[in-house]
Amino acid sequence: MALTEHQASLCAENRTDYSDLRALFVNTSLKKAGEESHTRLLMEVSGEIMARNGVAVDHLHLLDHQVPPGVYPDMTEYGWERDDWPALWERVKAADILVVGTPIWLGEESSTCRVLIERLYGMSGLLNDRGQSVFYNRVGGTVVTGNEDGVKHVAMTLGFALSHLGYTIPPQADCGWVGEAGPGPSYGDELEDGTRAGFDNDFTQRNLTIMTWNLLHLARILRDAGGIPNHGNNREAWKAGCRFDYANPDYRA
Repeated sequence: MALTEHQASLCAENRTDYSDLRALFVNTSLKKAGEESHTRLLMEVSGEIMARNGVAVDHLHLLDHQVPPGVYPDMTEYGWERDDWPALWERVKAADILVVGTPIWLGEESSTCRVLIERLYGMSGLLNDRGQSVFYNRVGGTVVTGNEDGVKHVAMTLGFALSHLGYTIPPQADCGWVGEAGPGPSYGDELEDGTRAGFDNDFTQRNLTIMTWNLLHLARILRDAGGIPNHGNNREAWKAGCRFDYANPDYRA
């Protein structure tokens, strides 16, 4: 995916090492073929910025897999014949950065996106080695496409969901393209003059670039700081009548 001149220069001028970070971009388009997705095209720009800075980038098109709705780690235990989520979860768990991409339909994120949020929620009972949510010390962002207004509404919904699960959300952690309201070109569609819709839109490209770098910066800060301290957020220590020995960094309830 080609970057704008300014996006490329920011990558070339960067002196911070991000090579120990991993990013997962999950596309929740309703299209089954990922390569035809407008949302994927916009997500690829963010992914390319990260890749040029040494981040290991993984793209996941959710509808390429059988992921039933539900709020449990493995839905085959609840009547479904097949569930690819347990294997996909390993890719989610390996990522320091999660970017959720979705189109807008009737002013909301896609139904596939809601399935993703449900399945993430189904893992919220898991804890890290500090007794915190397994999603702690990871950062999250949102990419939205469509040709109706609603980018901020969708980003608000997904940003809250990721934050509630335990992801850390940096400043301005969303971007999107909606074009003109009503029927019209989607992101990446070829126009009459041979250009591609949205590729040169300054507002979209600016917000995408800021989102991407903020995700990188915050993931770097969390990694270098050793994560969020577990004082006051250790679920294992949350027992009625127990005394917390927070002076001991290795304390476990």
